[in-house]
Amino acid sequence: MIPVLVVDDHAIFRSGLRADLAADLEVLAEAASVDEAVSLIAQHKPAVVLLDVHLPGGNGGGGREVIERSNALLGEVKFLALSVSDAAEDVVSVIRAGARGYVTKASSGAEISAAVRTVAGGDAVFSPRLAGFVLDAFGGSGPVEDELDRLSAREREVMRLIARGYSYKETAKELFISVKTVETHVSAVLRKLQLSNRHELTRWAASRRLL
Repeated sequence: MIPVLVVDDHAIFRSGLRADLAADLEVLAEAASVDEAVSLIAQHKPAVVLLDVHLPGGNGGGGREVIERSNALLGEVKFLALSVSDAAEDVVSVIRAGARGYVTKASSGAEISAAVRTVAGGDAVFSPRLAGFVLDAFGGSGPVEDELDRLSAREREVMRLIARGYSYKETAKELFISVKTVETHVSAVLRKLQLSNRHELTRWAASRRLL
């Protein structure tokens, strides 16, 4: 079971989402405001927080404020942003704050459940349209080829798949190698690029238009 916390100021949406989530996801609690969300996240320490971008309360920062305050208290928390909006400013705001993915409320229960599993596993989740906003926001910097030259051909293949949101298992299947080999390549990639985790790798690849 993956423990999740649902944060949205509309009770009807929370109820519907809870009912639509897959059986392997356990909703620990629900919050309707910024302050309530920060308090419940600290209390329950969920694996993933399903977070509405626009929330009342706090200092008016909405979902972005929840992410920043929670991470300041607990360290990095895994957030999956939910919104009726797919506007670039909404997407970029929460991604800069630290959200690992962004899906719209038009998504089905199955799609949101799959996104939760992906985020829980350490990967990022964006639709192609939303990924474009992230690419633009983190615009290219530095000589890409020099950085890529540090990686072997196989490491580049693994890097691109992991950065696109593939799990280790999916990457192994795609490249016909073992999961252990994928883990070894990812560790090498992170070390050579001086990154800490797959979330940073996704942002690094997006900023260099490698996805």
